[in-house]
Amino acid sequence: MKLLLTGLLMMAVVLNASGQDRKRARDYGIRIGVLQTGKHNAITDVVGLRVGQTTLVEGNQVRTGITAILPHSGNLFQQKVPAAVYVGNGFGKLAGSTQVQELGNLESPIILTNTLGVGTALNAVVGYTLQQPGNEAVQSVNALVGETNDGFLNDIRGRHVKEEHVLAAIKQAADGPVAEGNVGAGTGTVCFGYKGGIGTASRKLPASLGGYTVGVLVQSNFGGVLQIDGVPVGEELGKFSFSKQVLESADGSCMIVVATDAPVDARNLERIAKRAMMGLAKTGGIASNGSGDYVIAFSTNEGLRIPYSSEAKTQTFTLLRNDEMSPLFMATIEATEEAIINSLFKAETMNGREGNTIEALPIESVIKTLKKHNAIKR
Repeated sequence: MKLLLTGLLMMAVVLNASGQDRKRARDYGIRIGVLQTGKHNAITDVVGLRVGQTTLVEGNQVRTGITAILPHSGNLFQQKVPAAVYVGNGFGKLAGSTQVQELGNLESPIILTNTLGVGTALNAVVGYTLQQPGNEAVQSVNALVGETNDGFLNDIRGRHVKEEHVLAAIKQAADGPVAEGNVGAGTGTVCFGYKGGIGTASRKLPASLGGYTVGVLVQSNFGGVLQIDGVPVGEELGKFSFSKQVLESADGSCMIVVATDAPVDARNLERIAKRAMMGLAKTGGIASNGSGDYVIAFSTNEGLRIPYSSEAKTQTFTLLRNDEMSPLFMATIEATEEAIINSLFKAETMNGREGNTIEALPIESVIKTLKKHNAIKR
């Protein structure tokens, strides 16, 4: 198993390095929103959070993968974090969501994969948690696993995601820059009729507003009419859901993960999660009938950790007042919008199952359109 995991890690590193020549939106002068980004403009700007990805590209049929988000480097089951789930449209499979909604906490890494890989990923996370030191007596684990359907490019019925792929993504999780586009759970996704994928962004509030960080990571696989910073790009390119070029429906899905270091509990995390759907809407997404659009939000604030066991019968927290939430709402909207756009900018044209092909977003045409609308800010 050790040799197998080592080989998988090497494969993931090699594949994640490919397709990274395309630039992110900000590299072209696109400035979405008004707030400052974090150092890496990524979800990992939330201190302590790590992301790991395993990308599976094999032959002409396999185009899928795993993206793992770990809120902190310790034992998540023993030191849970406050969390919430918001369902924008429920045509999807977010395993473990009801316990998060009921108890208001998260006790496992968050795993993103394809629709038919959820069961495998869930089992892998359970095994991972049970074997962690300190969890020897644990008899119940709530693994949180989300998905989108990558069946156009990927042989999804082949169920190529294995437990070792999930464990590899968890094992290689790291802070710093996050690979985007055709990587991890975004390897085979489609967004606005173009190649979608993994995207991320962050916002750092000024000290006067608390100095908190909000980071977002998305797995984009949905439809609508693409807008970039308010510009009707999809309409001007003549490619959007139900148009002559994109006759199929806008069905798909979008998984959105929002992290913050702000001291907010599950109630206000749900309010934050709702705002992420506003960020999706600003990109032109319509949360169609067959789209599973879910938001997972959590806080990494150390003062809010929830111990698995304690002799104390009460726990005291210091929380932000409701009146202080609006800057976090705006940060979430901006970061979600930019994360989705980054997923498109970084994704490359991909061929897959049965010769199906999805073209990448045509950057030159997009930039030309944005310049026409004075949306490029250098």
